[in-house]
Amino acid sequence: MCVDFTDINKAFPKDCYPLPEIDWKIESLSGFHLKYFLDAYKGYHQIQMAEEDEDKTAFYAGEGVFCYKKIPFGLKNAGATYQRLVDKVFSHQIQRNLKAYIDDMVIKSTSEEEILKDIQETFKRFRSINMKLNLKKCSFIVEEGPFLGHLITKHGIKENPSKVKAVTDLDQPRTLKDIQSLNGKLAALS
Repeated sequence: MCVDFTDINKAFPKDCYPLPEIDWKIESLSGFHLKYFLDAYKGYHQIQMAEEDEDKTAFYAGEGVFCYKKIPFGLKNAGATYQRLVDKVFSHQIQRNLKAYIDDMVIKSTSEEEILKDIQETFKRFRSINMKLNLKKCSFIVEEGPFLGHLITKHGIKENPSKVKAVTDLDQPRTLKDIQSLNGKLAALS
């Protein structure tokens, strides 16, 4: 289900909390041959709404009026709110052994002993805020894995084959509508 939050997004000021620079996050993983790639389960849907704000997310369904108790998809400040939470909870680790961009995280290390301590510390922090991980998207003690659309290896950064395949397998545009669709996709990539 998707609720249109256009009006509420217009009414609330933009949260100017800065999102991290993706290039810096990716480049900072070079040189670390042991990594844990983590993905938070349903991202910001794990963040509890402030009780006084729940009524602002009201929507009607056949059985009545309902409100979200967790931050729903579509609120313009959801990403900034989530990044603020991650930065606060993992503040002691972010410069040392963890890189995080919203709900994607990588624990990095050069030794097995260190990475085991680092993962224990990280999981303790996850438990402290009751954050869940999506195990289907997590990789443990690996030398390479996907992060923010790239493939991070012990030798550096590579293109993610699944992302490249999506581009190379595009059908050739044959109509004006196909060209407009391709143009929209290219604009999104830039």
